[in-house]
This record gives sequence, structure tokens and C-alpha cells, in this order.
Amino acid sequence: MLCLGMMTGACAARQETPPSSPVEGAPAPQDDTQQEASAVATKLTCTLSGPALVRTGEPVELVFQLSNPTAKPVRVLTWHTPLEGVLNKIFDVSRDNTALEYRGPMAKRAPPTASSYITLEPGASAEGKVDAARYYDLRAPGTYRIAFRGPLMDVAQEGQPVPAPNGEYRATDVSCPTVQITITP
Repeated sequence: MLCLGMMTGACAARQETPPSSPVEGAPAPQDDTQQEASAVATKLTCTLSGPALVRTGEPVELVFQLSNPTAKPVRVLTWHTPLEGVLNKIFDVSRDNTALEYRGPMAKRAPPTASSYITLEPGASAEGKVDAARYYDLRAPGTYRIAFRGPLMDVAQEGQPVPAPNGEYRATDVSCPTVQITITP
């Protein structure tokens, strides 16, 4: 079930849990499955692209591509990525070094189901296209910088349950290049 809280400020929160460690300052122990999943997940690659030059009032189509260059399939929760469209503030946008306000929907939803994930086979990619001008005021001429906020909310290696049990998401950082777009009158 997907509910949109269009002006209510409701949103699906990313859960961040601090690592626990028996010895202060020491890294938390991981079992072999966690280490292997983390290694595979951190190898996912991301690209974000868009037009270099756009006239005021025209769409600003961004293309987000997530790729799996590893030898194993992974399952990725599409929430908070352009793979599901724009249902939350998933980009940081600025014009001439001034941050712009997000003015799109904020999704509030039940926990994810298996259908909320996509499978990226080895060597495969998934792509999502969105018009950033629908969610940010991009009408003023100037130079805009658009960055994917990340992280990926949950990335599961083959054999790991999806959705993550008890909401224990396996968040994964993925670095996308920032897009620079110039809007002209």
C-alpha cells in the first residue's frame, strides 16, 4: 500500500542505526554473510546525467542508472531513488550555490514488500528518468547543481531475505556524479 501525504509533511524515514560494538571505538563484528553482502553492495555503481543547457520552462530530464558490475545478483529497494520516480526529497538541488526547496510529494507507506525491490543481475543496470523541474523551481536562469542524496535504503545479496526482517535495512552508500545544468532565458 502506498499513501502520499501531499502537503502533510509525512515521509518514509530512512532508519539509521548506529553500529554496536563490545569495545568502545572498535568496529562492530560482522559474520561472513554480512561482510560478503557489504562487499558486493559497495561495488554497485551509479550515474546521474542530464542536459547541460535548458531553456527556462522546459523539462529538466535526469537519468539515474544503477549498475551491478559484480559476479552476483543483488536485490535493491527502489524507495528513495529515481527508480521509483520522485516520492521524497531524493536530490539536493542548488542554483548559483543557493539550496532550493523540494516541492514534491512526501510518501508515507507501510513496510516494503518483495515487489518493492528490483533484482540487478551481474552486469545489469536499471534506469529511472525524472523531470526535476516538476519538484524544484528551476525557472530562474542560472547554473544548477543536482546530486542524488542516497544512500540506497536496502541492498540484499542473493539468499538474503527481502524485505529486510524487522526493518533492519542494509543501507548502502553509492556515489553518483553531480549534474550541472545551465538554464537560459
